Amino acid sequence: MTIQIGHDAPDFEAETTEGRIRFHDWIGDSWAVLFSHPKDFTPVCTTELGYMAKIKPEFDRRNVKVIGLSIDSTGDHEGWARDIEETQGHAPNYPLIADDDFNVAKLYGMLPAETSGDAKGRTPADNQTVRNVFVVGPDKKVKLILVYPMTTGRNFDEVLRVIDSLQLTANHKVSTPVNWRQGEDVMIAGSVSDDQAKELFGEWDAPKPYIRIVPQPA
Repeated sequence: MTIQIGHDAPDFEAETTEGRIRFHDWIGDSWAVLFSHPKDFTPVCTTELGYMAKIKPEFDRRNVKVIGLSIDSTGDHEGWARDIEETQGHAPNYPLIADDDFNVAKLYGMLPAETSGDAKGRTPADNQTVRNVFVVGPDKKVKLILVYPMTTGRNFDEVLRVIDSLQLTANHKVSTPVNWRQGEDVMIAGSVSDDQAKELFGEWDAPKPYIRIVPQPA
Protein backbone atom coordinates (compact mmCIF):
# COMPACT_ATOMS: atom_id res chain seq x y z
CA MET A 1 0.00 0.00 0.00
CA THR A 2 1.37 3.42 -0.96
CA ILE A 3 0.49 6.25 1.41
CA GLN A 4 0.40 9.71 -0.15
CA ILE A 5 -0.24 13.23 1.10
CA GLY A 6 -3.99 13.79 1.32
CA HIS A 7 -4.77 10.13 1.96
CA ASP A 8 -6.54 9.02 5.12
CA ALA A 9 -3.96 7.88 7.65
CA PRO A 10 -4.60 4.16 8.16
CA ASP A 11 -6.18 3.46 11.53
CA PHE A 12 -4.90 0.63 13.70
CA GLU A 13 -4.85 -0.82 17.19
CA ALA A 14 -1.49 -1.51 18.80
CA GLU A 15 0.30 -2.01 22.08
CA THR A 16 2.51 0.88 23.13
CA THR A 17 4.71 1.70 26.09
CA GLU A 18 1.74 3.67 27.44
CA GLY A 19 -0.90 0.97 26.87
CA ARG A 20 -3.06 -0.15 23.97
CA ILE A 21 -4.35 2.52 21.61
CA ARG A 22 -6.52 2.97 18.56
CA PHE A 23 -4.61 5.47 16.48
CA HIS A 24 -7.44 7.74 15.32
CA ASP A 25 -9.00 7.84 18.79
CA TRP A 26 -5.59 8.60 20.29
CA ILE A 27 -5.14 11.56 17.91
CA GLY A 28 -8.56 12.98 18.78
CA ASP A 29 -8.79 16.64 17.77
CA SER A 30 -5.01 17.11 17.74
CA TRP A 31 -2.35 16.92 15.09
CA ALA A 32 0.04 13.98 15.29
CA VAL A 33 3.56 12.95 14.33
CA LEU A 34 4.24 9.24 13.81
CA PHE A 35 7.94 8.52 13.34
CA SER A 36 9.30 5.04 12.77
CA HIS A 37 12.47 3.06 13.45
CA PRO A 38 13.77 -0.21 11.98
CA LYS A 39 14.96 -1.74 15.27
CA ASP A 40 15.56 -0.96 18.93
CA PHE A 41 19.11 -0.29 20.18
CA THR A 42 20.25 1.33 16.93
CA PRO A 43 22.62 4.32 17.20
CA VAL A 44 21.05 6.99 14.96
CA CYS A 45 17.55 6.25 16.24
CA THR A 46 18.76 6.50 19.84
CA THR A 47 19.81 10.11 19.23
CA GLU A 48 16.50 10.89 17.50
CA LEU A 49 14.32 9.53 20.29
CA GLY A 50 16.29 11.49 22.89
CA TYR A 51 16.10 14.74 20.96
CA MET A 52 12.39 14.31 20.32
CA ALA A 53 11.87 13.92 24.07
CA LYS A 54 13.86 17.09 24.69
CA ILE A 55 11.79 19.24 22.32
CA LYS A 56 8.40 17.59 22.92
CA PRO A 57 7.10 20.72 24.72
CA GLU A 58 7.34 22.51 21.36
CA PHE A 59 5.03 19.91 19.83
CA ASP A 60 2.69 20.15 22.83
CA ARG A 61 2.51 23.94 22.37
CA ARG A 62 1.30 23.38 18.78
CA ASN A 63 -1.34 20.80 19.82
CA VAL A 64 0.68 18.00 18.19
CA LYS A 65 0.85 14.53 19.73
CA VAL A 66 4.02 12.49 19.18
CA ILE A 67 4.26 8.72 18.84
CA GLY A 68 7.18 6.52 17.85
CA LEU A 69 7.28 3.05 16.33
CA SER A 70 9.94 0.37 16.18
CA ILE A 71 9.96 -3.23 14.97
CA ASP A 72 10.32 -4.69 18.46
CA SER A 73 8.24 -5.44 21.57
CA THR A 74 7.28 -3.07 24.38
CA GLY A 75 9.71 -4.93 26.65
CA ASP A 76 12.56 -4.10 24.28
CA HIS A 77 11.31 -0.51 24.06
CA GLU A 78 11.49 -0.15 27.84
CA GLY A 79 15.09 -1.37 27.92
CA TRP A 80 15.99 0.95 25.05
CA ALA A 81 14.37 3.90 26.84
CA ARG A 82 16.83 3.47 29.71
CA ASP A 83 19.74 3.56 27.26
CA ILE A 84 18.28 6.65 25.59
CA GLU A 85 18.02 8.48 28.90
CA GLU A 86 21.55 7.46 29.90
CA THR A 87 23.19 8.49 26.62
CA GLN A 88 20.99 11.40 25.47
CA GLY A 89 19.85 12.89 28.76
CA HIS A 90 16.15 12.47 27.99
CA ALA A 91 13.97 9.35 28.07
CA PRO A 92 11.03 9.08 25.66
CA ASN A 93 8.08 11.04 27.13
CA TYR A 94 5.66 9.85 24.46
CA PRO A 95 4.40 6.36 23.56
CA LEU A 96 6.39 3.91 21.43
CA ILE A 97 4.39 1.45 19.35
CA ALA A 98 5.40 -2.21 19.55
CA ASP A 99 5.28 -3.32 15.92
CA ASP A 100 6.86 -6.74 16.28
CA ASP A 101 4.01 -8.17 14.17
CA PHE A 102 4.85 -5.66 11.36
CA ASN A 103 1.19 -4.61 11.18
CA VAL A 104 1.66 -0.83 11.24
CA ALA A 105 4.80 -0.89 9.09
CA LYS A 106 2.87 -2.81 6.42
CA LEU A 107 -0.23 -0.61 6.72
CA TYR A 108 1.93 2.46 6.07
CA GLY A 109 3.82 0.90 3.17
CA MET A 110 7.15 0.74 5.00
CA LEU A 111 7.49 -3.05 4.70
CA PRO A 112 6.14 -5.40 2.00
CA ALA A 113 2.76 -6.96 2.69
CA GLU A 114 4.30 -10.44 2.67
CA THR A 115 6.71 -9.65 5.54
CA SER A 116 6.38 -12.28 8.28
CA GLY A 117 8.36 -14.22 10.86
CA ASP A 118 10.00 -13.35 14.17
CA ALA A 119 10.90 -9.68 14.53
CA LYS A 120 13.82 -10.59 16.79
CA GLY A 121 15.39 -12.53 13.95
CA ARG A 122 15.44 -9.50 11.66
CA THR A 123 18.32 -7.04 11.47
CA PRO A 124 18.04 -3.25 11.18
CA ALA A 125 19.03 -3.63 7.52
CA ASP A 126 16.05 -5.96 6.98
CA ASN A 127 13.80 -3.12 8.17
CA GLN A 128 15.72 -0.19 6.73
CA THR A 129 12.65 1.19 4.95
CA VAL A 130 11.05 1.84 8.36
CA ARG A 131 12.53 5.36 8.69
CA ASN A 132 9.56 7.62 8.03
CA VAL A 133 7.90 10.69 9.51
CA PHE A 134 4.15 11.07 8.99
CA VAL A 135 2.35 14.25 10.04
CA VAL A 136 -1.40 13.67 10.40
CA GLY A 137 -4.01 16.40 10.78
CA PRO A 138 -7.07 16.45 13.05
CA ASP A 139 -9.04 15.30 10.00
CA LYS A 140 -6.89 12.12 10.09
CA LYS A 141 -5.39 12.86 6.67
CA VAL A 142 -1.68 12.64 5.96
CA LYS A 143 -0.18 16.13 5.61
CA LEU A 144 3.54 15.34 5.29
CA ILE A 145 5.75 12.32 4.59
CA LEU A 146 9.52 12.31 5.11
CA VAL A 147 11.68 9.25 4.43
CA TYR A 148 15.25 8.99 5.71
CA PRO A 149 18.06 6.49 5.24
CA MET A 150 19.47 4.66 8.25
CA THR A 151 22.72 6.60 8.19
CA THR A 152 21.21 10.11 8.39
CA GLY A 153 19.56 11.43 11.53
CA ARG A 154 16.29 13.26 11.12
CA ASN A 155 15.89 17.02 11.64
CA PHE A 156 12.97 17.44 14.02
CA ASP A 157 13.42 21.22 14.06
CA GLU A 158 12.46 21.05 10.39
CA VAL A 159 9.38 19.00 11.29
CA LEU A 160 8.33 21.76 13.68
CA ARG A 161 8.90 24.37 10.96
CA VAL A 162 6.72 22.44 8.53
CA ILE A 163 3.99 21.99 11.13
CA ASP A 164 3.94 25.76 11.65
CA SER A 165 3.39 26.14 7.91
CA LEU A 166 0.77 23.38 7.74
CA GLN A 167 -1.23 24.86 10.60
CA LEU A 168 -1.00 28.40 9.22
CA THR A 169 -2.00 27.44 5.69
CA ALA A 170 -4.85 25.25 6.98
CA ASN A 171 -6.44 28.33 8.55
CA HIS A 172 -5.54 31.08 6.07
CA LYS A 173 -5.47 31.28 2.28
CA VAL A 174 -1.69 31.62 2.08
CA SER A 175 1.40 29.61 1.17
CA THR A 176 4.85 29.82 2.76
CA PRO A 177 8.01 30.46 0.69
CA VAL A 178 11.37 28.70 0.81
CA ASN A 179 12.92 28.43 4.29
CA TRP A 180 9.96 30.30 5.82
CA ARG A 181 9.83 30.59 9.57
CA GLN A 182 7.15 31.72 11.99
CA GLY A 183 6.54 35.48 11.75
CA GLU A 184 7.98 35.98 8.26
CA ASP A 185 6.07 37.17 5.19
CA VAL A 186 3.92 34.68 3.29
CA MET A 187 2.34 34.52 -0.16
CA ILE A 188 -1.32 34.70 -1.09
CA ALA A 189 -2.43 31.24 -2.26
CA GLY A 190 -2.69 30.79 -6.01
CA SER A 191 -6.31 29.69 -5.65
CA VAL A 192 -7.29 33.19 -4.45
CA SER A 193 -8.23 35.72 -7.14
CA ASP A 194 -7.05 39.32 -6.92
CA ASP A 195 -10.57 40.45 -6.04
CA GLN A 196 -10.77 37.91 -3.22
CA ALA A 197 -7.28 38.87 -2.09
CA LYS A 198 -8.28 42.53 -1.79
CA GLU A 199 -11.10 41.54 0.55
CA LEU A 200 -8.87 39.27 2.60
CA PHE A 201 -5.56 41.10 2.67
CA GLY A 202 -6.05 44.63 1.29
CA GLU A 203 -2.69 45.48 -0.27
CA TRP A 204 0.25 43.25 -1.19
CA ASP A 205 3.66 43.41 -2.81
CA ALA A 206 3.85 41.70 -6.21
CA PRO A 207 7.26 41.39 -7.91
CA LYS A 208 5.32 39.26 -10.43
CA PRO A 209 1.52 38.97 -10.81
CA TYR A 210 1.65 35.39 -9.49
CA ILE A 211 3.90 36.25 -6.50
CA ARG A 212 1.76 38.20 -4.02
CA ILE A 213 3.53 38.81 -0.72
CA VAL A 214 1.77 39.77 2.52
CA PRO A 215 2.64 39.75 6.23
CA GLN A 216 1.87 36.51 8.04
CA PRO A 217 -1.78 36.52 9.19
CA ALA A 218 -2.20 36.62 12.96
